[in-house]
Amino acid sequence: MIEIKNRKAEYQYFLVGEYTAGIVLTGTEIKSIREGKANLSDAYCMFIDGELFVMNMHISEYKYGTHYNHDPKRNRKLLLTARELKKLQAQINEKGFTIIPVKLFINEKGMAKLLISLAKGKKLFDKRESLKEKDSLRDIERNKYND
Repeated sequence: MIEIKNRKAEYQYFLVGEYTAGIVLTGTEIKSIREGKANLSDAYCMFIDGELFVMNMHISEYKYGTHYNHDPKRNRKLLLTARELKKLQAQINEKGFTIIPVKLFINEKGMAKLLISLAKGKKLFDKRESLKEKDSLRDIERNKYND
């Protein structure tokens, strides 16, 4: 099963709400995703004319693609219900909120889906606190197996 995660997301942001969105892709893009050749680390979502797009998501060119191959960093439209889009747009207008992709996966029907999250940026001291928490959990796990 293909599952590509944005590892920086939880470190750099407080994740508030999650939505599962479909993505409009070309044939060579879905083939590259099935090979696991995608990167979400610098990606973000943005509203353009009332529609939600994922920007800066890198999907590598398909190695067997000919001149029909896709542009690796093109903007891709996300498919959500009208109610979800209105709700997200209202929340985005609040200061400090953004929408980031958290996970790209292929569902049981073979369709590529993107898990997006409403996020609020962390300050430096929040990031340090996250690292301390992660280290302490790792130490607890280590000590549990050593006893």
